[in-house]
Amino acid sequence: MRTSRYSRHMAPGLAALMLIGCAAHAGSGSGSAAGDGAATAENRRANDDAYAKWTSLRGYLAPADRPDGLLIVPPPPAPGSVAQKRDDEASAAGLAQVGAPRFGQAALDADLASARATSAFSCAAGFRLGPDTTPRLDSLLRRTLRDFGMGTKSAKDRYSRPRPFMVNERPTCSPGDEALLRKDGSYPSGHSAGGFGWGLLLAELVPERSAQLVARGIAFGDSRRVCNVHWQSDIEAGRTVAAAVFARLHADPAFVADMAAARAEIAALPASAREVDCTREAEALGS
Repeated sequence: MRTSRYSRHMAPGLAALMLIGCAAHAGSGSGSAAGDGAATAENRRANDDAYAKWTSLRGYLAPADRPDGLLIVPPPPAPGSVAQKRDDEASAAGLAQVGAPRFGQAALDADLASARATSAFSCAAGFRLGPDTTPRLDSLLRRTLRDFGMGTKSAKDRYSRPRPFMVNERPTCSPGDEALLRKDGSYPSGHSAGGFGWGLLLAELVPERSAQLVARGIAFGDSRRVCNVHWQSDIEAGRTVAAAVFARLHADPAFVADMAAARAEIAALPASAREVDCTREAEALGS
């Protein structure tokens, strides 16, 4: 669990994609005037600073070409609503996993900065994915991560929803990131957008494993609920944003060319690269 490295490099961007300022919701509801003022000026400045740190992660889409998440997802559940009760129940189920293998998997899935980040999809893909074995694919995934994550920014800024651990005061799977996460909105989840987007992308490249890859993308986002840093509705909204961004990426010539290069790289993989030990992950995810 490399929380320090994650926090230093990638978490500032992804945190801004996913989480919230604690002063945000003193009774804010879905799209109300209170919701408009939910993010304080200080938190908005923190968000802007965090997004600036994403400059080292060059995506495929220019800001003007990237789908606007605020136009795609509904407002988050209002306090006291049936939808919020559903989120509360899902959060409680996640908290029951603390100390279990699923909680450990959530900590691993929180890491989007280290060399092993893309290897989270190795078992689902059926080969060892990473900068050493599949450098073209690894680069493709890392570039699209910015596009998927940044697609959530406008909605995060608009709603500035508090994260579960800020409400229930229970542990998270990445305690080193909590100070940062408190400064950014929870809805929609940038991690979920990235994970689900990766699942869709890989399913297109490895169609014979499409079900496993999409399922892993869903589980990757659900790790954020188990980690106690996102609500269920945050995660689901992140998937919606990812689907829109993935569709738009197919109109980008550089993305299309890199997909073709990655497909050729996968086809040329030696048999040794297709030997993956999935025992631990299978236990954690119940597969």
